[in-house]
Amino acid sequence: MSAPELIRIVSRSSPMALAQVERVRAELTALHPGIRTEVVPVTTSGDRWMGDLAKLGGKGAFTKEVDAALIAGEADLAVHCVKDVPADRPLPAGTTFAAFLKRDDIRDALVHPGGLTLDGLPAGTRIGTSSVRRIAQLAASHPHLECVPMRGNANRRLEKLAAGEADALLLAVSGLERIDRADVISEILPVETMCPPIGAGILALQCREADASTIDVVSGLGDPAAFREATAERMFLHVLQGHCNSPIAGFAVAERSGDLSLRARVFTPDGKTVLNAHEWAGPLDPATLGTSVAVALLRQGARELIDSIAH
Repeated sequence: MSAPELIRIVSRSSPMALAQVERVRAELTALHPGIRTEVVPVTTSGDRWMGDLAKLGGKGAFTKEVDAALIAGEADLAVHCVKDVPADRPLPAGTTFAAFLKRDDIRDALVHPGGLTLDGLPAGTRIGTSSVRRIAQLAASHPHLECVPMRGNANRRLEKLAAGEADALLLAVSGLERIDRADVISEILPVETMCPPIGAGILALQCREADASTIDVVSGLGDPAAFREATAERMFLHVLQGHCNSPIAGFAVAERSGDLSLRARVFTPDGKTVLNAHEWAGPLDPATLGTSVAVALLRQGARELIDSIAH
């Protein structure tokens, strides 16, 4: 099969998304020096809308326009943050994930201009975040702090922090590293304090199913551990059928030995109820592990908890 001479890469037009595309372009060039790449940036409805994502249909607001460009043949490859790709429904018909890149840091970071840690923040400190996952966990662990709604890309949120719209921010470590702003981090939070979103730190490469030549080329960028972790996490979320207002968190870990584990949590928005599950795969494949952990949480009442949250 002959490799394509040009691969057109569609992505959100935010600085972070374009930085992610540059990583893909660099890895493609290293693996296939003769292939040229071209960036097709799009602005998604999720990027334009600064209100409640639920009113736009949830996380799909960040992928709809990207998917449309891919399906229409305007691009050959889409780069997504796995955490932004809805798992409660299938990928758009005719598309597939060709590869999951090696996983970056899954943790969240506190950004405080004075360099304080989360435990050192005084009562009433305003934390800028619109993430229901972060809000629920802060309510559970640091109820004396106040969360104020804040959306936009990481650069824009840092600008809002500087303008005084919040006293501190919670942002993904991997995102800050991708835009070369790890310098603003005052504390990296352990996963025990702030459990990450499903798919955190993983970039997925999506192609049209019929485009065998592009799939063949980009599949070489895939990382086996990231594939297993993403598969387990996304199946977990699929079985749970959480919506965009569901405080759900979790992460899988593929050990060098081949063992795979998945830890997951479901919260009420006020953080007063927390359901936990943690299982090792043993002989189970990743999808079966994800299903098993979801069932464990459903047995604890996750369905009723999720359904009770307005969306």
